[in-house]
Amino acid sequence: MKTLLILGAALFIGMASSFSTMAQTSPNKPLWQTEVFKIFPDSIVQENKLVAKALSATEMVSNYQSPANVYQSANISFKFSINGKDNEMKPGVNHQFFCTGTNNTTPVITFGEPLKEFNTNTAQPFLLPDTKLTIKVDFTPVINEFNSKGYYTTINGDKIFKEDFKGLYIAGGTSPLMWDFDNLVNKEALILKDADGDGIYETTLLLNSKIEEKNTAAIWKQEKNIDDFPQYHSEHTIANAIYNMSMEEMIKAVEPDSTFRTGKEWAGVWTRDISYSIILSMAHLQPRVAMNSLLKKVNAKRKIIQDTGTGGAYPVSSDRMIWAVAAWEVYKVTGDEAWLKNAYEIISNSIEDDLQNVYDAASGLVKGESSFLDWREQTYPKWMQPADIYASKNLGTNAVHYQANVVAAEMAKLLNKPTEAAKYTQLAVKIKTAINQHFWLADKGYYGQFIYGRLHPILSPKSEALGEALCVLYGIANTQQQQSVITKTPVMQYGIPCVYPQIPNIPPYHNNAVWPFVQAYWALAAAKAGNETSVMHSFGSVYRAAGMFLTNKENFVAENGDFAGTQINSSNMLWSLSGNIALVHKLLFGIQYHPSKITFQPFVPQALKGKRSLLKFIYRNAILNINLEGYGNTIASFQIDGIKKNVYEIPATLTGQHEVHMVLQNQPLPNAGINMVKAAVTPATPVAYYKNNLLKWSSVAEAAQYQILRNGTLYAISVRNNLPITETGATEYQVIAVDNFKTPSFASEPVMAGEDKWTQTYQLEQYAVPATLPYKGFSGSGFVATSLQQNTSITIPVTIEQPGKYALCLKYANGNGPVNTSNKCAVRTLLKNETTIGVVVLPQRGNEEWSNWGWSNSIIINLEKGLHNFVLKYYPQNANMHEETNEAMLDFLQIRKIE
Repeated sequence: MKTLLILGAALFIGMASSFSTMAQTSPNKPLWQTEVFKIFPDSIVQENKLVAKALSATEMVSNYQSPANVYQSANISFKFSINGKDNEMKPGVNHQFFCTGTNNTTPVITFGEPLKEFNTNTAQPFLLPDTKLTIKVDFTPVINEFNSKGYYTTINGDKIFKEDFKGLYIAGGTSPLMWDFDNLVNKEALILKDADGDGIYETTLLLNSKIEEKNTAAIWKQEKNIDDFPQYHSEHTIANAIYNMSMEEMIKAVEPDSTFRTGKEWAGVWTRDISYSIILSMAHLQPRVAMNSLLKKVNAKRKIIQDTGTGGAYPVSSDRMIWAVAAWEVYKVTGDEAWLKNAYEIISNSIEDDLQNVYDAASGLVKGESSFLDWREQTYPKWMQPADIYASKNLGTNAVHYQANVVAAEMAKLLNKPTEAAKYTQLAVKIKTAINQHFWLADKGYYGQFIYGRLHPILSPKSEALGEALCVLYGIANTQQQQSVITKTPVMQYGIPCVYPQIPNIPPYHNNAVWPFVQAYWALAAAKAGNETSVMHSFGSVYRAAGMFLTNKENFVAENGDFAGTQINSSNMLWSLSGNIALVHKLLFGIQYHPSKITFQPFVPQALKGKRSLLKFIYRNAILNINLEGYGNTIASFQIDGIKKNVYEIPATLTGQHEVHMVLQNQPLPNAGINMVKAAVTPATPVAYYKNNLLKWSSVAEAAQYQILRNGTLYAISVRNNLPITETGATEYQVIAVDNFKTPSFASEPVMAGEDKWTQTYQLEQYAVPATLPYKGFSGSGFVATSLQQNTSITIPVTIEQPGKYALCLKYANGNGPVNTSNKCAVRTLLKNETTIGVVVLPQRGNEEWSNWGWSNSIIINLEKGLHNFVLKYYPQNANMHEETNEAMLDFLQIRKIE
């Protein structure tokens, strides 16, 4: 064995020495190329030096090496964190230290006072391997406040009580540092300690570690037998090899209990991951494993499980309904009537809860976090708390809920439930109409990212790749819109970024990243819109990554195509390999499933013309050997067993082995083009505040001007960072920084200006049994604990003196988990005079941080003068994903007149 390994290594070294020559002198014309890489029939070349080559359909080699370790800047940017929060200095203000040599120690840094030591010597701009950095901070200013006041007031104005101090951490942009504040607690090296009790905390980091050098395997050689699955053959060796590698990784992605493994580094079953994968290709390749996996994400109440997530998951995160689309795909593949009945019950149960918890009657949209973009700082402005994210409406999540209702309606029809089918059809139509009304950006030609804010939400004009693709695929966009979305949505050299443009000072993961499974959905959407250039760009993006890395990675950096530059990554990623396979089955061969048949709508770009086959393709009780030749998206000839057919479909009743032969018309497609753009970063989000009739905000270095919003509408434009304001009533203001390229930042956190004489607060301890817990920071004489066992219904009588529109929200604490994960978000229904007016969501605010008080979402309502009885009540549909813990502490109810 050792001899074989040595011979193999020697063989690869010999090939590697010729890689640079191959990169310069390939005899073939590229099938596709961008400014940074080329796809050839047998190889991939990146930047004329990195080469992946298919030696055969079962073996590939690559000399890819990540630049992550070679060019790490010696300027280290970081800041300290109490309890894993961004609370030392204002956003965008960081400590700076320049490393020289391999052993470095910072001066003792006073907590809250920025250290600025930049590189003035350009001879050594990059970190040396295994550089040690000891960081010291004087924490006595905080300790002194703990001892004198019992709490410390952060730069954000939050109070951290001495009893709630969990630890001091460090965040930054150079590994092992990270800007993911929520997960600092999980890395031992990022915890600073005071060993001798003198108030000086420190830690020592190992930067640019040799053991973290980012290389992929140099050789892939097929080891597992994939003969039980469809066999793909084309005239392009690189495509054949990447397909076979993906099929082999699919086999590896099945756990011993016959459920899917999400990725090599991601154990277990995740609702959205398996669902998107099943829709792409796992339903027809492994239907039984797909069923097992989907059922594993159903709880005892026969409702879909929302994975752990922001603020304690559901209903802050609400994209679990993609499960419904996956379950429908499984039914269309199998025709299993028992599965149909079972899935329909689960789906309808889940929609019923969503109708109460996340459907917004006013807008017609669905609330909740971005589908799959579930790392809040990677997607949202930092000021947005989980309650704000719950109240927002995201493009992709709404597309998911639309299609879930379409699926429910189709299932109901098959199950002879016409009334229920009509109900779900109406819900789907309402969501579709609202998406086009509220998200479509006519000036850009695609949809916006999400609607966010507080009392007067606005639309983020960023593009969101998955949401755009789903709107095309699900027919939310009309034909003209579909073509516009694919042509005009920004894409980059290496692929389509999850969002565009990027958020500043946030490392790649969802921000500044391409995810191959999203690219696959984008490719399918591009084919539906008839955009050949976009389809080829997607093939290039997916194939470059799979070939260079010799695995289906989870993601890679949008700006440079590197897998190692993102915050988290995994090989053998289920949804990435599923997307890779879908490019062959569902795009090139155009196989589409229906309840009683499959149809064919091939799409073969002219660059990929030729003959290809997909043998041993199983459809129910039939085995199909499918041959396809030519290019275009129009079938000239369709034969089954040598007999010409005018309808391009296979009925579900077909049995046995059959030969399918398709010939395309070789008709060039219109040149629609794509919107290829350079990397772009928005200006930083301003921090606004109001005092004494003056609205002020932090200066943003990149800003050419500032847009001031009044109640969600453009009010003024200024080049200064302040604006005199005179208001007679409570009014909401936000500020957006705009750079010289007219790129806007996120809007600042809303601030209230003007007179606030109609705001009322009602201390809840007056209306329920007060808690006797030793928590601090509440405003009155006490607070109330609400759980599944106590205070499940609280009545609050409110007298309104001035009729008008009011915003109601609760000051609360929830220490049942961290801000970024777990599943213990508390949920209650708010009623007025026995009529439901909305849902109050009380997300987690920090593990065991019961003195960390914050605001719930707001409920907007018109109130007449007089007495109103408000009831805060727990109903069964308010169940979260934990089922046993649905708990929060309540300080007071605030009622503010806004109009």
